[in-house]
Amino acid sequence: MNSKNARIMDKTTIELLARRAGLEMALAEFPEDVAAAAEQASRSVERLKAPTDPRAEPWPPMRAGAGL
Repeated sequence: MNSKNARIMDKTTIELLARRAGLEMALAEFPEDVAAAAEQASRSVERLKAPTDPRAEPWPPMRAGAGL
């Protein structure tokens, strides 16, 4: 299995995720579109980088009263 095939979700996984997201009607009417969206989301997740510092936040911390 090459790297391209390794990241392709199987049909069962796509259906499970779509149902958990409440997309039963979209899955029934537009299965190719749901599969394409799942693949696009999968590729986007692969590009995300985990922070090197576990305490790092992607934006400033939310604190009540800060900056007011």
